[in-house]
Parts: sequence; structure tokens; C-alpha cells
Amino acid sequence: MKMAVYGASGYTGRLVLAELARRGIPAVLVGRDPERLRAAAAGAGMPAAGTAQASLDDPAALAGAFAGCAAVINCAGPFITSGEPVVRAAIAAGCHYVDISGEQLYLQRVFERFGRQAADAGVTVVPGVNDDGLPSSLIAHLAAERVAPVSELVIALDLTRSGAAPSRGTLRSALANLATFRDGGLSYDDGTWRSDVPARRESVTFPGEPGPVPVVKFPLPGVATIPRHVPASHVEGVARAVLVEAFSQITPELIDAVPDGPSEASRAATRWTVVAEATGADGRRARGVVSGPDTYGASAIIAVESARQLASQDARPGVLAPAQAFDPAGFLDFLTGCQASWSIEAWPAVSEQVLSPAS
Repeated sequence: MKMAVYGASGYTGRLVLAELARRGIPAVLVGRDPERLRAAAAGAGMPAAGTAQASLDDPAALAGAFAGCAAVINCAGPFITSGEPVVRAAIAAGCHYVDISGEQLYLQRVFERFGRQAADAGVTVVPGVNDDGLPSSLIAHLAAERVAPVSELVIALDLTRSGAAPSRGTLRSALANLATFRDGGLSYDDGTWRSDVPARRESVTFPGEPGPVPVVKFPLPGVATIPRHVPASHVEGVARAVLVEAFSQITPELIDAVPDGPSEASRAATRWTVVAEATGADGRRARGVVSGPDTYGASAIIAVESARQLASQDARPGVLAPAQAFDPAGFLDFLTGCQASWSIEAWPAVSEQVLSPAS
């Protein structure tokens, strides 16, 4: 089993290489600069790894670089401008494909444009396997099962960075999608993805908080994926209001001022939390929570495990959401070995609750 890593010399790409090396999975590093690729391989402790020079505007070279690999892990954003050529080349090479994108509109494009191509080629494409996109799909699926049929599903994100700045790659991707961050992106409403639907939820109680905190509409990747495996009348993504405000203020000058990415110590101090709250048509409610440390390290682990599972199991060909490609509870259990945790609670409808008699 050999993995191709596109964007291997970038910040998260190097973490993916380190995870592949830790697990003894051979890799081919693909990109534009052979020197940077060789340096990234050496830094990850895999100096004998193969490298291949290929740029986005050379589809034949990209497909040739991926040939013979079991899967492609794409780490090079912004994906809205650079992701599609890599997807196309992976399909042409007959390789399964995953990426670490959290860009909602890009995920929509991949589902809309590559589903038939991937299915015809016998290839499985699973975009958005990062610390947010994959856990939200999995936990939402499990929460929704408790109350189906689902009337409303709210996905909420909280990030605690403890002073750690995002990587330049994250900021570049956010800048390329700035309009989407500012308008809140898509909601799924009565069978259609729409950008003009305001969020219904104004507050969410995150784990460890004494009470609800303000949230606003946010273009979470789960809004693009979850309706494909959870029949729900309404799906929306929200995030802590202060987080949304920070993303909306990104400028090119800010990107130039930050380092390539946070230090290992800074990463260890960060924490990501995804909450999925499902309401059934009959009023029953379920709440799923997934949380873990180190947003960038978690994304690398998730991407490698996703690619490994695609390469070793019989996933359905086509473009799939994470919960369609992987066993939700099984993958979340795997993440508990990486210091993550997950849980689901469910409550009956108000009319079904048994009230204690007055004393």
C-alpha cells in the first residue's frame, strides 16, 4: 500500500508525512519543487521516499505521478482554486482520493462534478477529511439515527487555540473563501442547498461551558456532506461568534505576518469540538459531541486513516461523505486512541417525558 501526497511540503502536508512514517506506510511526494519535496521527506524521517514533479496545469504529469498508488492525500489549498485538478488526476490514475479541505463550496463542486467520473472509474473520492469535516459527518449520522426522521440538524464548531495562530495555509484558504465566511455559506433547507437562509440557532452549549454561548451561521463542511446521508428537512452550520469574527478579518498582510504554522507545543494546547444536535419530526432530540486536541495533528491522522481505509476496504465508488465511506462509530472509536472523545445523548419529546408528581 503506497500513498501519494500532494502538497507534501506544506505545513499540514509535512504532518501527514510524519503520520505515514509513524505507521510505516510508504509514500510518494508530489509537487512542483523537487528540492522542497526531498527536504520534506527527510524531515519526516523517510528520506528514501519517492518524489515526483508535477504541477496543476499538467494533468498527464499529475496522473502519472499518482499511478501505482493506492490513494492520494491532497494537502494543497486553497482547494477552491487548486483542488479540482488533483481530484481529476487521481480519478484518471485509478487512485482513491481524500483531502483535508474545509471549504464548503469546494466540497459542493466535488460532489456535483466528479460523482459520475469517480463511479465509472471505480474510484472512491472523500473530500473534507479533517478535524471538522469528518467528525461532524460521523457524529451527525449517529445522532440522527436516534431520532429519525430528522426535522432539524445543527452542527456547531468550537476551536480553542490558546494563543496558537492558524497556519498560513489555513489563512490562505479562508481568504480565498472570504465572502462565504462573511455571509455564513450554505444551509440545507427542504431538499435544496441555499445561501439565503438565516441560521435558526443563536446559541449552543459547548462541553465545559456553564451555559449557552452565542453562535452565528458558518460555512462548515458538514453542511455540504451530511444531507447526503441524513434525510433532514433542515441542516445548518454555526460556530462560536468570536471565531467567525476572527475569520472574517483575515487580510493578505495578516498572512504574511504569521509563521508557516504553530509550534508543536502550541498545537498541543489547541482543542477542537464538534456538536451535532438533531431534532426528530416528533420532537425527540439527540446530541452528539466529538472533541480532541491539536487541530492540525488530528487532521493529519484523520487523512491518513481515511486513505488507509479506502485502500484496504471495499468502499462504494463515487464521491462520498465520510459517513458513507466509513463506519461512523468504528472511526470515532479509532480517534479515541488519539486522545479524542465522543458521546451521544438522547431525550424523548417533551410530551413523552414523565413528570414527577408534585410533593
